[in-house]
Amino acid sequence: MTPPASLDVATVEAARERVRGAIYETPCPYSLTLSELSGSTCYLKLENLQMTGSFKERGAANLLLQLDDGERRRGVVAASAGNHGLAVAFHAARLGMPATIVMPTYAPIIKVTSARRYGAEVILHGTNYDEAYERARDVERASGAVFVHPFDDARVVAGQGTLGLELLDQLAELDAVVVPVGGGGLIAGVALAIKARRPAVRVIGVEAEAMPAMQRSLQARQRVRVPAGPTIADGIAVRRVGEVTFDLAARYADEVVTVNEEELANAILLLLEIEKTVVEGAGAAPLAALLNRPLGLAGRHVALVLSGGNIDVTMLSRIIARGLVKDGRLARLAVALQDRPGALARLTALIAEEGVNILQIEHDRVFSRQAIGASEVALTLETSGRKQIDDLKARLESAGYVVEERGA
Repeated sequence: MTPPASLDVATVEAARERVRGAIYETPCPYSLTLSELSGSTCYLKLENLQMTGSFKERGAANLLLQLDDGERRRGVVAASAGNHGLAVAFHAARLGMPATIVMPTYAPIIKVTSARRYGAEVILHGTNYDEAYERARDVERASGAVFVHPFDDARVVAGQGTLGLELLDQLAELDAVVVPVGGGGLIAGVALAIKARRPAVRVIGVEAEAMPAMQRSLQARQRVRVPAGPTIADGIAVRRVGEVTFDLAARYADEVVTVNEEELANAILLLLEIEKTVVEGAGAAPLAALLNRPLGLAGRHVALVLSGGNIDVTMLSRIIARGLVKDGRLARLAVALQDRPGALARLTALIAEEGVNILQIEHDRVFSRQAIGASEVALTLETSGRKQIDDLKARLESAGYVVEERGA
């Protein structure tokens, strides 16, 4: 299926006028630190600042604003891993139409509760997007509601393309745009808009290594379905890209790369710590690619599309903790002690002298592997980095303690 004849840059420009005032024209600031880390001149397109926390509002608003009175009365239904559903729910409420959102049972709690807060009926169904999609189609047939596809609709693609036009207005010097890819709506719209105005600008897509549907499809020159795989980038966990989006990506995108889970987690942490910006896994994918893949962007002006910021705080806390362990700022040591009065106090005094903060102590006399008359202490420590951990271990061992580092 080829894109409708009307899907061109003029369609995207019309969409921009249509949604003006309904969505936020997000800023695109320069990042000095990320520029130094990547060797490029790096800008961040902050789509996580949209009202519902992601770029999906662009396509949803553009489609809903084109529905006639009869369609609005019947309402809308959407299948979504989260962000598309939030966007549809929010803009349907603004326009006074009922909305039903079908999400997989694994959808982040923040996305489920937010959709309900916007007044939508939320149905949790299936273990993946495909199963949620089929249930949403059942709702469409039973209720007569208008189905709002998350990516494979010309109106949605045109709405997402408004981001590309904004970038061209915001950055006079732009050599490349790096975009997360799930079903392909964002890269299709952005590539269409940018290539029509500045053909020399490279458009690079990024997928989770666990579900590389667009990359595999481009390699095969036809859409293929990939197996489902676990990924923290739930917003781009799509097994098969759209027909409209595949055709546009094949025509206009320059490259699609993948990143792994560790790279995604590290990019989330970097954006939080360096830029004070909260993003979800999909939103971190462009930075993960810029830092870990040979994209040929050294010295170039690069815009990273941070597509969304809807991440559960529990997931974020796990990512932060793992990142701190990886950086050597959290450590766990097991130390054998003689079970005598004052033994623990002497140990903690040595740790304090090294300037290390003790976050948690577990003192085990019964289940440890130590001999009778001895015990084991497991310490969770806050440190300044790898060197301080090594210095502490050396200090304790020189004082006669047997030390084992765990979880490093």
